[in-house]
Amino acid sequence: MSIYNSSDRYDKKEMLTVTEVSQDSNGEFEKFATNKIIPSEIRELTLEALSYFPDLINTKIDFQFKKNISGSVMQAQPKVGSLFKHSKGNRSYKIKISRYLFLEDNPIPIEDLPKDVFLGWIGHELGHIQDYLNRSSLNLLGFGMKYYLSNAFITKAEIAADSYAVAHGLGEKIIATKNFVLNHDQIPLAYKQKIEALYLSPGEILSMVDPDMDEEIEEKDQSLDSL
Repeated sequence: MSIYNSSDRYDKKEMLTVTEVSQDSNGEFEKFATNKIIPSEIRELTLEALSYFPDLINTKIDFQFKKNISGSVMQAQPKVGSLFKHSKGNRSYKIKISRYLFLEDNPIPIEDLPKDVFLGWIGHELGHIQDYLNRSSLNLLGFGMKYYLSNAFITKAEIAADSYAVAHGLGEKIIATKNFVLNHDQIPLAYKQKIEALYLSPGEILSMVDPDMDEEIEEKDQSLDSL
């Protein structure tokens, strides 16, 4: 998912390798650190997000702080060099993460986002990687080209990522992230309009999480219309 602009003071020394993570953490999500490189500031929440995706437990993922991600906060991509050197199961991926989120003139460290919002954001990107797993290398190259050329394709890809995240139990976190973007008074209107145009709405995510709730809302709307 994309959002506004960001800045970076990232120091590679702040990164924890997979080995360092294993030595440093005894938490309940430690096993999900396998084959992952995660900045120390977001390690615990990232491991928690990874716990929702057991299929990714051995997948190589490099979580990278970046200064600018083309107007995005986070972006999941395969590492191009791994597409033709390895089989599907041994490919490597990266999730680029803005070190700071700018709300007007106020830089906010990404780890200071509300917990559910951060989990939803990371969960959405992990949904992309889940989507990439069974695609061929040629398909992924075409995927990247279409993503940058077609808004309709962006919408399709983002729906797929949200769908995977919801299916893995992160529906409420995804809703929290979307509400944060759409309702925060310091996020530019132009960006909110972009999100509304290209991504599923919180209500649409809710209907995926709880179809019965969606039916109840529709029934209430119909009853109000009849008044």
